[in-house]
Amino acid sequence: MANFIGVFLRSLEYGSFYALSALSIILVYKTSYTTNFAQATLGMFNTFLVATLVMRQGWSLYAAIPIGIVSAVILGVLIDIVIIRRASKAGPVGKQIITLGLISVFLGLTPIFFGVDNLSLPRFISSGTLTIMGTPFSYNALFNILFGIFIMLTMFATIQKTKIGLAIRTTASNETTARIMGVPTKTVTMAAWAVAIVLSLISGLMTAPYSSVSLTFMNDVQITAFLATVVGGFATFHGPVIAAYGISVLLNIFQVYMPSGTIWGKPLLYAVLLLIMYFKPYGIFGKQRLKKV
Repeated sequence: MANFIGVFLRSLEYGSFYALSALSIILVYKTSYTTNFAQATLGMFNTFLVATLVMRQGWSLYAAIPIGIVSAVILGVLIDIVIIRRASKAGPVGKQIITLGLISVFLGLTPIFFGVDNLSLPRFISSGTLTIMGTPFSYNALFNILFGIFIMLTMFATIQKTKIGLAIRTTASNETTARIMGVPTKTVTMAAWAVAIVLSLISGLMTAPYSSVSLTFMNDVQITAFLATVVGGFATFHGPVIAAYGISVLLNIFQVYMPSGTIWGKPLLYAVLLLIMYFKPYGIFGKQRLKKV
């Protein structure tokens, strides 16, 4: 039982990484009507900035994080104003190709600005453990779980309960109608890009202590986040987040408890996800859009 609790808690921690990235993807999709394939790369770029300040300039982690957040916000605003708005007449596929181009751009800019060496980042809470139902668990892991859930609950409350959230939901439902009703859709889209890149940065800061800050360290998070978005469905904000936690739990259970789980865990997970998509092609929380003629 203690072993299962440990697996479950670890799944919740990694699920927070995936859920934050999935939320950033769906936030951009619902407001800009495009799938941002560069989401992880943009998070990686800003994580490199924080790591450079910490490892090379001697800053504390908590002093460097606000600089990374400001950089993420500026980057989101610039991408929306300079690129996405100018591509407003492009179709969804055209916008997706643009985001693929952003991957190449920032993979090239990162070594120019921050060098070619991998960097490391400390944990938010450097040491300390507690025992949960007989399972030792670090304070940092617990912080990642609680902080990730807090951010997502705050986002959901903002979207559902505030005027800003109403503007986001209206824009996501129908941008043209929202604009006619006086909703500043351009501002909403710009803010969505900024917040999405901040969420990717937070996911990167949580992930980095378990590996190293490299050009590809966010790739696995990105792939899992996209899987969660597809399985959860593009119709809601909460669907991809719930799916991200579910995927994390399933993957860890398969890898720990299945024979040769480290080898067959991911293939078995993908088989389960394909089965889900067979019966729910629009995602678990998705729904088919019907157009009346």
